[in-house]
Amino acid sequence: MAGMQNRRWLNPTQPQTLQIAVFLLYINAAFAILRVLLTGSFEAISLVTIVGGVAAGSGIANERKWSYALALVIAFLPLVLRFLIFGNPLSSDLIVLMFDIALIALLVHPQSREYQRIWFK
Repeated sequence: MAGMQNRRWLNPTQPQTLQIAVFLLYINAAFAILRVLLTGSFEAISLVTIVGGVAAGSGIANERKWSYALALVIAFLPLVLRFLIFGNPLSSDLIVLMFDIALIALLVHPQSREYQRIWFK
């Protein structure tokens, strides 16, 4: 249809650092959904992780400036919460911690920052 914009879930034209960050945002959201389904408890952080992760991933794939900032918030949130609750941002399962740090590293990588600075609208 004329006037309709194509929406992407993934963008293969972006640097690998951003592509993998988008995957990790979606994976974190999927794990949050799974955690809610398995535990039966729905917390505000789950909603933030699910909605924020999907919105940030989709926004990055569609090259929206706001989505990069949202992705950074979503990426740093688990570390900040662990610091506030436990006094140690690294107090987590090793695999969870590796994913958290990987997402942050991918987003702040110079290739990601430069691409979003130039191309995101």
